[in-house]
Amino acid sequence: MLRNSQTSWGWPSKILHWVGALAILILLVHGWWMVHMAPRPERFANYTWHAAIGYDLLALLVLRLLWRWMNPVPAMPVGLKRWEVIAAHAGHIGLYVLMFAASLTGWALAGTFKSPMRLDLFGLPIPQITSAGDRTLHNFLEESHTIASYLLAALIVVHIAGSLRHHFFKRNDVMRRMWFGSAGGTKDAGQPAGVTTHSAPAKSIGS
Repeated sequence: MLRNSQTSWGWPSKILHWVGALAILILLVHGWWMVHMAPRPERFANYTWHAAIGYDLLALLVLRLLWRWMNPVPAMPVGLKRWEVIAAHAGHIGLYVLMFAASLTGWALAGTFKSPMRLDLFGLPIPQITSAGDRTLHNFLEESHTIASYLLAALIVVHIAGSLRHHFFKRNDVMRRMWFGSAGGTKDAGQPAGVTTHSAPAKSIGS
């Protein structure tokens, strides 16, 4: 299935989700390693590689947001408490805000080095949005990028915990319908016959 429906995610949404998730995991782990563990003479090469992936992640995020905007968002399961619905919406909005915050501060930071990082992972030139050699701006952006990244990592842990809670404790299909091969639209465990899920807004990024 190409497009999302009210009960399941289409395969483009799944690909964008899992490729983005993998890129973010690589960036978070590599970012911590290159700052705390990488030998100092090798750090700039690592920064360059890190920035290259970050540029492509930002493009992927824009594409993902546009695709989500043009497609319906699968409805949340019935029977959730109001606080659970609010938490789910707030969590997804928070993820988008922090993903863009980390990506944009990283892009700006990459331009402040004496030798700006101008290429993405495929060798495509990336325009710089800051001036090279500005140490004050560099320090500010470095701190901002670090904070955004740590907050993103923390929220991802919460997101994963919430998904596992839906799967193992709530026993609904929130997590299952994001997997490949899932038909989606399965009835929630314990859901009375004839009860349907409520439709979600088609263009909400917080669903």
